[in-house]
Amino acid sequence: MSLVASTDTAPALIGAGVDPSRDLLDEIYVAGRWVTGTGEPIESIDPASGHRFATLRAATVDDVDVAVRAGLSAARTSGWATMLPHERAATLHRIGNAVEFNADRIAALQTLDTGKTLSETKALAASAANTFRYMAAALETADDAVTTPRGPWMTLSTHQPMGVVGAITPWNSPIASDAQKLAPALAAGNAVISKPPVWAPWVTLLLARLCEEAGLPSGLLSVLPGPGRTVGEALVRHPQVAKVSFTGGTSTGRHLAHVAADKLMPITLELGGKSPTIVFDDADLERALQGVLFGIFSSSGQSCIAGSRIFVQRSIFDNFTDELVRRAARLRLGPGTDGGTDVAPMISRTHRDSVATMVDAAVAAGAQVRCGGRIPDDPGLATGSYYPPTILTGVTNADTISREEIFGPVAVVIPFDDEADVITQANDTVYGLACGLWTQDYRRALRVGEAVNAGTVWVNTYKQFSISTPFTGLRESGLGTEKGRDAIRQYSDQKSIYLDRSDAPMRWGTSR
Repeated sequence: MSLVASTDTAPALIGAGVDPSRDLLDEIYVAGRWVTGTGEPIESIDPASGHRFATLRAATVDDVDVAVRAGLSAARTSGWATMLPHERAATLHRIGNAVEFNADRIAALQTLDTGKTLSETKALAASAANTFRYMAAALETADDAVTTPRGPWMTLSTHQPMGVVGAITPWNSPIASDAQKLAPALAAGNAVISKPPVWAPWVTLLLARLCEEAGLPSGLLSVLPGPGRTVGEALVRHPQVAKVSFTGGTSTGRHLAHVAADKLMPITLELGGKSPTIVFDDADLERALQGVLFGIFSSSGQSCIAGSRIFVQRSIFDNFTDELVRRAARLRLGPGTDGGTDVAPMISRTHRDSVATMVDAAVAAGAQVRCGGRIPDDPGLATGSYYPPTILTGVTNADTISREEIFGPVAVVIPFDDEADVITQANDTVYGLACGLWTQDYRRALRVGEAVNAGTVWVNTYKQFSISTPFTGLRESGLGTEKGRDAIRQYSDQKSIYLDRSDAPMRWGTSR
């Protein structure tokens, strides 16, 4: 076990609430054992300062094989798979409590790793704790069924663990995404191999420590940071992995779906989005302005559900857009540790530069920059990966900037005439993840909400989540469902049992 924090950044880390001697150790978690990875180095960069704060050795393909085989053994021999539901639930409750108790520690580490504001990372930690507790409660009340008899039998529908499942999580909300996959998979009685993102591995490793301390049987959980092209690929292809849940980009998701199809393995995919947020002329404009700003610029726009296509009814288009621009321009850029920050740095300079390139291309094609649109020249932000809230007009829904996911703090504002017009424009996309509607007419909200192709529709709010409510992507935004009471069933094999109740033998064949 070795400390991997840079000595020159250690004081700053401690000041931010991260204890390097406890939270930044050069170890990965393989089947209940903390070991030094033998893969390529992963350099962790603070997005706010651009400074390297730690280096971690990644997992390898061999680690995947060890973790899967050990996980399968642990699932069979630890008693976890056959444990009574309320007994497994007790462990999930302890994990949830441990996450809540360590929420400040988790938040500080995630802000350091991803650049997010502390207010957001604290909310994500609270969400993760509640996810474990909700899945514990759902597990205790997840009844199997005695089905309606259609003959002289008693018929049962039961569920059993799949064995070993994989969880591949993104960098933009690690702890919440971890819990969203791990909690139901463990509740179902499985072992889980977690592949956290290279850009943000530390919170998932911390979660493994908390699971260990909460009494999760050894071997049931592995955390294998490493590149998706090697570690992630090996996890999905492993013949003994029974299911994978992936959150990430659409192109990667499409590739993994092909791999899963070759294996005849179920897979859940939460992918990209280009979500519309629609403002009708009867909306409460103050609520709409605040909600639209939050929907696109919170998380620095690094969210699959970001409301990046803003449709405004033509009769209020100019006034609404002018006020939206005025407020966006006043949002404060800064480090996530600063309580006054509205828009924190992006995950990396590389990603920031790709966002800037897309905006530059849109401007070259005729888009008008109403605010933002260039990398800030503030010396205090020079070493970080900052990009300002950016609003573009003078574009149509057919333009590239309106169709490709940017994954940054960039929105286009487009006028529409009536319901039919905006439904057509909103649905003219390959994605179908989310939609926001701003209107005081709830009949209209229901009509439009049902007509827009999106797995989640918010009315007079945005980016609000409940673990009890299913989350689904349509079209190229995903496959399968996460969250909700049935999430545990997504990680279970269903089995039917017939119990004969008659005294007579089966009447078949000439020998009778």
